[in-house]
Amino acid sequence: MLQQTTVEAVKAYFLKFTKTWPTVDALAAADDDDIMRAWAGLGYYSRARNLKKCAELVVSEHDGLFPASAAELKKLPGIGDYTSAAIAAIAFNQPEAVVDGNVERVVTRLYAITTALPQAKPQIRELTEAITPVDRPGDFAQAMMDLGATICTPKRPACALCPLNDFCLALKDHDPEHFPVKAPKKERPVRLGAAFVAEADDGSILLRKRTEKGLLQNMAEVPGSVWNSRMDGSTDLSAAPFHANWRNAGIITHIFTHFELHLTVYHTTSADKRQVNDGWWSAAEMLAEEALPTVMKKAIAAALPDIFKIKGKFRR
Repeated sequence: MLQQTTVEAVKAYFLKFTKTWPTVDALAAADDDDIMRAWAGLGYYSRARNLKKCAELVVSEHDGLFPASAAELKKLPGIGDYTSAAIAAIAFNQPEAVVDGNVERVVTRLYAITTALPQAKPQIRELTEAITPVDRPGDFAQAMMDLGATICTPKRPACALCPLNDFCLALKDHDPEHFPVKAPKKERPVRLGAAFVAEADDGSILLRKRTEKGLLQNMAEVPGSVWNSRMDGSTDLSAAPFHANWRNAGIITHIFTHFELHLTVYHTTSADKRQVNDGWWSAAEMLAEEALPTVMKKAIAAALPDIFKIKGKFRR
């Protein structure tokens, strides 16, 4: 859950998730749709799908026990260099170099690495491997990550408190905030589309399930035009799911990793449920439990600003 996401954003999700599925066996047996509902709002939904696939594989091929080596761990779905090294070092005391964003920052400052990211990643990993001890590698990995999170921060690092300040080349000869050096960001393309929030007389909202391929696969959504990172969708009423008195509810913006999406939102009330053959009608008080990604929650909130406050608190 912490990949690409902050601790504060994850806490509530993690507690609920592990309470619902406390073991790898329970997760492997879980319904895919239930997992996506529990993950809705965290983003990067391939993580949830890979987590489920990983649990199934650990149960079916490893008797419910995770492999202890980084090489074997990397064979599991969704586990790459960082996660495999972290599990091997922290859970199994293997001397693996654990490199996340915090460790990258500490190491680039410690050695004043002037090569820009991401080109500097191999050099950072090599240097991290060189300083990772054979004894208690898991403690070392966690200490390095905590150092980056609490002292060697991106802005205004607390260098006077740092236990490595005597060895830090960035502190000695440079401005630590200059590191890590980053390549100029590519400008995100802007994509367009439309979303249609259909509200029935009983207050329920029309939802449907996205396809099994592409962005936000298998998540819930309100009907809309077809868009993706490479293609705009229609922004007018030509994409409406049925004929109705649609009103323009404004435009919402959502940032994906590789593009920015602008959705024109339309809203209609007293929708005739008999006109709909695809999807389902979700009661307003149940919307927070649906597998709605944040972009779809934004679209619904544009049409119905108080819809996610029904239970007294906005649900991300």
